[in-house]
Amino acid sequence: MASSKSSPPGFVFSILIIISFFNFITCNNQHILSSCNFDAIYQLGDSIADTGNDVQDNPSSKFARLPYGETFKKATGRCSDGLLMIDYIALSAGIPFLDPYLNKDGLFDYGLNFAFAGATAMSAEDLAKWNVSFVPTSISLSRQLDWMFSNFNTTCHGNKDCFKKNGKALFMVGEIGGNDYNYAFWQGKTIEEVKTMVPEVVETIKQATKRVIGYGATRLVVPGNFPIGCFPVYLTKYQTNDATAYDELHCLKELNNFSIYHNDLLQQAIAELKEEHPDETVVYGDYYNAFLWLLSKADLLGFDPTSLQKACCGIGGDYNYGLSSWCGDPKVPVCENPNERLSWDGVHLTQRAYELMATWLVRDIYPKLQCEYIVSYSSAV
Repeated sequence: MASSKSSPPGFVFSILIIISFFNFITCNNQHILSSCNFDAIYQLGDSIADTGNDVQDNPSSKFARLPYGETFKKATGRCSDGLLMIDYIALSAGIPFLDPYLNKDGLFDYGLNFAFAGATAMSAEDLAKWNVSFVPTSISLSRQLDWMFSNFNTTCHGNKDCFKKNGKALFMVGEIGGNDYNYAFWQGKTIEEVKTMVPEVVETIKQATKRVIGYGATRLVVPGNFPIGCFPVYLTKYQTNDATAYDELHCLKELNNFSIYHNDLLQQAIAELKEEHPDETVVYGDYYNAFLWLLSKADLLGFDPTSLQKACCGIGGDYNYGLSSWCGDPKVPVCENPNERLSWDGVHLTQRAYELMATWLVRDIYPKLQCEYIVSYSSAV
């Protein structure tokens, strides 16, 4: 009788083929950016990309101890169980992992990571004008750009040398801006209220990108926001019995529409930058659709279909996320296999999720970075 409940052989074979295909893509993605001949990568952003600046500044941070970094068997300051998207982007480019700027013993020959957990696009002073007072860090995009300028000031031999070096580098301007909205939402502001902040947040990112171009950057990726309505932190905070509030992936439609609004304005800003700087390559990093692809294909990619929106490290409620008990607290458990989960702590993703998102992203941005043209041109020279 058991045979009547088993999956048809053809179905099982199809699933195995799909999984093998995605494993093949991941393997072949490992060095796709190496043809771009990047000499370095510079990263600005928040906890999505921070490889240790926060814990250098605050050694008592929860990110400085297990279970964060448990896949490494060591906490590195990354807000996950292991690697982040920037790590996989570096691997694809054939560049060592980026050391955090605040690690004075780091290796900075191949770029730097300025991203800081909790960082905002706007400064705390500008956010205060929007009555957003809960800002747990003073590190904004402007502060990171000051760090970048200071670094170039000490490592470059004049502007000409800096322009030459930075012209061979990849600059990641974000993801940034998500925390500007997070702090506003957590303070109790409505979606409509937070929506009024978006143009200024996007303008801040645009001006930051122009400043990076002013340092000699010629190839830049400016990522957008995630579909935040799919994340345990927001699914918990805005949980409702109204079934119409959710889409087919059980994400909150209104919050995802908010992310789309931010991303639409950001893409408009990028289009303006391209017109203003026709000799530079500025590419939109589509984190939104990269994550939706991952969520929609998660069961085929080896993730637990019963826990797609449950935090691996967390406790409480339908999404394994508590608004008062967080990952890293003594009594908060960790799931047995993070590789089967998308969400690590309800806010950040697992290493496996970041790896697959990076795979999607790299394949999306690669042709837009005009690497083949750059390689053929440099070889001709």
